[in-house]
Amino acid sequence: MVSILGLIIIGAAAGFLATRIMGMEADIPTTMFIGIIGALLGGLILRALLTMMGWMSGFVGAVLGALLIIWLWQRYRSR
Repeated sequence: MVSILGLIIIGAAAGFLATRIMGMEADIPTTMFIGIIGALLGGLILRALLTMMGWMSGFVGAVLGALLIIWLWQRYRSR
C-alpha cells in the first residue's frame, strides 16, 4: 500500500508528465501542486488496483488524476 508521502512523491513526477502531455505551461510549484492533488485523487480512486497490480498502477492513477486536474483547471480558470 502506498503512503501519503509516496503519493506526494509520485504526484510530483506525475504533475510534470501531465503538464507536458496537456501542453500546459506552469511554474514548478503549480506543476507540483497539480501532480500532488492528482496523485491523491487518482491514488485514492485506484487504491484497489494498487493491491492487484503494484506501484505502476499508482503512477498511472497519479498521471490520470493530474490530467483530470489540469483539464478542470484549464476549463474553469479562463472563466
